[in-house]
Amino acid sequence: MGKRDDLIAQYAEDLKTKCKVTPDMALLTKVTIGCGPAIYDNDAQTVAASQASELETIKKNFLIKKLGLADGPKLDEGIAAAIDTYGKSERNKYRAVFYYLLVKHFGKEAVYG
Repeated sequence: MGKRDDLIAQYAEDLKTKCKVTPDMALLTKVTIGCGPAIYDNDAQTVAASQASELETIKKNFLIKKLGLADGPKLDEGIAAAIDTYGKSERNKYRAVFYYLLVKHFGKEAVYG
């Protein structure tokens, strides 16, 4: 298995143990690939959920540009729901897992179809 496969297995484990979610492995793989090289960078592979600027970037670049959602309070609610699902006390929120939770929350699996 390659490094990406190892990371996907790690993300699936996070979804099962920390988020109490049974992962759709095909979707998780596509979301992980969609993250690009960020998953290999120690800083970029995690989401700084306590930083407003990071959450704003996720909203603009992922939710609006990638998923095609309209800006509004629902986006902030979705981000808050993903943070709650992952666990507020969980320091290392992997970007691929966080994005996966957002895709599922907004029902945008078709973007990765």
